[in-house]
Parts: sequence; structure tokens; C-alpha cells
Amino acid sequence: MSNPSELKSAAILELMKQHLATDAGKELTKKIGLVYQINIAPKKLGIDEESYVVDLKKGDVTKGTYEGKSDATFSFKDDDFVKVSTGKMNPQMAFMRGAMRIKGSLSAAQKFTPDIFPKPSKL
Repeated sequence: MSNPSELKSAAILELMKQHLATDAGKELTKKIGLVYQINIAPKKLGIDEESYVVDLKKGDVTKGTYEGKSDATFSFKDDDFVKVSTGKMNPQMAFMRGAMRIKGSLSAAQKFTPDIFPKPSKL
């Protein structure tokens, strides 16, 4: 991820990229094997969004949009993504409150849980 981001979420995604390179991360890619696109907006959904691809087939996180069709696409505000990825907000609650929007396969989306994220050491 070359150009630095203003988003708090970018730091979490960078940690995830490092996590996927570990043995635990490789287990995760074997277990899940799905590709997620995550759109994160600083303040309001759809405005100045940054997109990331969390590829749990190849075990990588990249900035940008996915070439092809992702299994599920999520849209979050930055703060809400941080809450969901750190386990402070339940993904189902986030969805019901409108804090998270999902496109694509709901069964794929249900595998997108705080468990797939590395445990934060100092967030």
C-alpha cells in the first residue's frame, strides 16, 4: 500500500496483510478462501471512499478495487470498520444499524468476522 492513508482502518488492513503472511494467516486463507472488497469512507459512505481487497484465497491485502467479482463487498465508515474489526461492534448489529453495507454473497459475508483480523496490540 504505497500512498499513505488518513484512515484508521488502513493501519488495521496493513496489520492484516502482515498477519496473512504468518502461519496463522495461511490457515485462515485455507479455511475461508474468499475475496472481499472493502470500501471505507472517512465520514460519509460513498464520499472519498478508499477501497481495499482482502484476498483470503491468495492471502494478501491490497489497496484498490478487485479485478473481477469479489465474493462480497462491504462499505463502512472508517470508525465503524475499526469497531467491527476490533470486535467492539458485532457485524450483524453493524449491518442492522446501517453501519455496514453488503453486496454479493451473504454466506461469504457471514465468514467476515472479527476473528479473521489479527488481535490489535496497540490500537
